[in-house]
Amino acid sequence: MKRIKLYSICVFLFVSGSVKVSAQVDTSFKKTRIVYLDYLGLVGKNNLRYAAEKFNVNIAEAAIETAKIFPDPQISYGYFNNGQRRMEMGYGFMSGLATTIELGGKRKARINLAESQNELAKYLLQDFFRGMRADATVNFLAALQNKYLLDVQLNSYETMRQLAASDSIRFKLGSITEIDSRQSKLEAGTMLNGVFQNEAGWKMSLLNLSLFLGRQKNDTLYSPIGDFAKFDRDFNLLQLITTAQNNRSDLLAALQSKNVSQKMLELAKANRVIDVNLNTNILYASYDRNVIAPTSSFSQFSGGISIPLKFSNKYAGELKTAYYANRQADLLYQQVELQIQTEVTQAYFNYIATRKQVEQFNNGLLTEAKKVLDGKIYSYKRGETSLLEVLNAQRTYNDVQQTYYQTLYNYGAALVELEKAAGIWDINF
Repeated sequence: MKRIKLYSICVFLFVSGSVKVSAQVDTSFKKTRIVYLDYLGLVGKNNLRYAAEKFNVNIAEAAIETAKIFPDPQISYGYFNNGQRRMEMGYGFMSGLATTIELGGKRKARINLAESQNELAKYLLQDFFRGMRADATVNFLAALQNKYLLDVQLNSYETMRQLAASDSIRFKLGSITEIDSRQSKLEAGTMLNGVFQNEAGWKMSLLNLSLFLGRQKNDTLYSPIGDFAKFDRDFNLLQLITTAQNNRSDLLAALQSKNVSQKMLELAKANRVIDVNLNTNILYASYDRNVIAPTSSFSQFSGGISIPLKFSNKYAGELKTAYYANRQADLLYQQVELQIQTEVTQAYFNYIATRKQVEQFNNGLLTEAKKVLDGKIYSYKRGETSLLEVLNAQRTYNDVQQTYYQTLYNYGAALVELEKAAGIWDINF
């Protein structure tokens, strides 16, 4: 009868405890549940840094318009007076028009360079989006992981809280010592602190999600929906490397940088060609009433060409700069090719390793840890084992669960990194 009464009290504590535990976590803030694809779409539309990067393309397009500009003509106007008013020597006006004629294809070279830089800006924008998409996905995964870790800590705390409540009754009944009762209560309090810590980590990860969206409501956070069950892929390393070398936006940008440096070299060569200046002038002189040599008024038209003496061509600094920049761009392109191959290979090996770790957990590691804990708790309640063994089993189970969710997160992050490195994307979870 005494055992039945004790069992009834424990059941009552279990039921009431399942109600109280929800109050340990602050859920008063508003949450908007969101799936991954919707979140990624909002990131593409609202991310402030991505919006700022888009202006680089607009700036490059405006530079094309600037490159099309012809040299502005110059208009001059003048007045002269012979300064002999008493002798009536007369006065006059003169005006002129002058313009520079660019030779050597300078304007065309400027336009070609601006158009090439515009294409480079587009590739760089694509590469920025490639990195931003991967970072946003990893943050989404982190938010999911932190929620799972919070649930693990909550469940562990609830198990220990129930055990502490049961031990308090068992101590009053004389079944266990006061030390064991105090120890279980202390462990429950320690686990509650862990709940609070995991709760803070979860909320901070939700804030990071809002940061990527470029906007944040004062009292609302986005809460991700998803699981870690959709990361299995079969890849061929050589095919991944080939795909990356064909599709990676940073490699296309490096190739375009070579084109830009070549256009800069062509412009530098064109700038060394001498331009000519055309000018026309009209002069009007009033009549001269001087009694010694009177003259009538007249108009004069003149035109000419002026050619600058371009002594500056003796110094080929601009040409050398463009030449070395072209050589540099070629080496950087080769470096990016090598780096891509290395990144893909490293990401592939990391993905395979994390997949093996997940398989290890799926082969019963988590289940065995749970069985050990349940067995220890059952034996402890029957007085067949010590509290220390229960606590060790609980810590082991917690560690296994936390490591499991950390491994799942690493698995998803490894897939993100691999597809980012390979220049492909089919992630959804």
